[in-house]
Amino acid sequence: MRVNVFGLGYVGSVTAACLAKAGHEVIGVDIDEEKVAMINDGASPVVEPGLGALMSEVVATRRLRGTISTPEAVRHATIGLICVGTPGGPSGQLRVDALERVGQEIGRSLTAREEPYTVVLRSTVLPGTTERVLIPAIHAGAGRELGPSLRVAVNPEFMREGSAIRDFAHPPFTLIGCVDPGTAAVLRTLYGEVEAPVVHTSVTTAEVVKYVSNAFHALKVCFANEIGDLCAALGADAEDAMRIFLMDRKLNVSEAYLRPGFAFGGSCLPKDLRALVYAARAADVSVPLLAAILPSNEGQIRRAVEAVLATRKRRIGVVGLAFKPGTDDLRESPMVTLVETLIGKGCDVRILDPSVAVARLRGANRRYIEEEIPHIASLLCESVETLLAHAEVLVVGNASPEATRAVSAAGPQRVVVDLTRGAARRRADARDASEQPR
Repeated sequence: MRVNVFGLGYVGSVTAACLAKAGHEVIGVDIDEEKVAMINDGASPVVEPGLGALMSEVVATRRLRGTISTPEAVRHATIGLICVGTPGGPSGQLRVDALERVGQEIGRSLTAREEPYTVVLRSTVLPGTTERVLIPAIHAGAGRELGPSLRVAVNPEFMREGSAIRDFAHPPFTLIGCVDPGTAAVLRTLYGEVEAPVVHTSVTTAEVVKYVSNAFHALKVCFANEIGDLCAALGADAEDAMRIFLMDRKLNVSEAYLRPGFAFGGSCLPKDLRALVYAARAADVSVPLLAAILPSNEGQIRRAVEAVLATRKRRIGVVGLAFKPGTDDLRESPMVTLVETLIGKGCDVRILDPSVAVARLRGANRRYIEEEIPHIASLLCESVETLLAHAEVLVVGNASPEATRAVSAAGPQRVVVDLTRGAARRRADARDASEQPR
């Protein structure tokens, strides 16, 4: 393929050289004449292991050259990857002026062009930037709407400094954010030599995934450092503790608990976090990350209460009272806190949770129910129908079978506050679809 790479900094230089190595004809574009001259001399404008030799090889075989002319580059290519910097200011706000400038230059270069040109945003940008900044800039540069001749996609990079060439060839996945399958097919061809699964998603999801990844990487570094500090203060071996922790690929290093939903609760997580933070205070060790977890969790409950109260309806039906489905454990259940708060705000609440109904009659939680929350136990319903007969607002606390049935039967006359963030609705939709006659 004939490819443009706009911006010959770290990401652009590595991308251009690696694509040229894969056999594509690449023209790198930059406003910095010195960078362009270095590229054309077969030298790397950035320091990265192996990049200098690779750059020399692909320039010598005429698969890569540089220019300062966007019109020249666009004239000889069918796809352009934007790799310009998006630096952040002191407040965190991104500067996208370079992106806007490149977009306008591409637009001006496409004014008289009839054959399709695919613009691929590889720079790291916040969700909405492609729609709000890049596409308008391209149309502004062209002086008109370009229509189907312009294709746009988002394709974030996942390269680490020091291992960028290896990461380019073997990323965790090739992420493509675009509207139409045709544009995705262009990028599949472009990255045909890359050994990674291709993930096709929406533009905004592709924009945010890079931030999700980097935020989690930063979180992991801080978590490990705080645990290290705490272990040292308590006389434990931090390296050995983390080595054993990382051996658990079922829960610790896995997909477990990494699904957006409602607040955590139960007899373990809140208690153990408090104990750990208490031990840190006693040892005079600062653990701001660990100390922020419980307040963050409490914020989820507050937002749920606000969402229910914002409906301005009084009769509330709640599905799920235990801290997770399939259990009768009410200890520190966020749903209990939610219900108690709503009652305190004057709401008329009814609850459906078969596991808790059984626990009220027998089991380990009977005493807790009788002594701690007898006023809530009296609000339990026996069926989805009874709950919905009462409720103007349906609050779904978990994705249990009862929640699925309640969401399916709620109808348009009831407001649904889904604390599972769509999991219950998806199950309900799947259930409804499976019950349709074939």
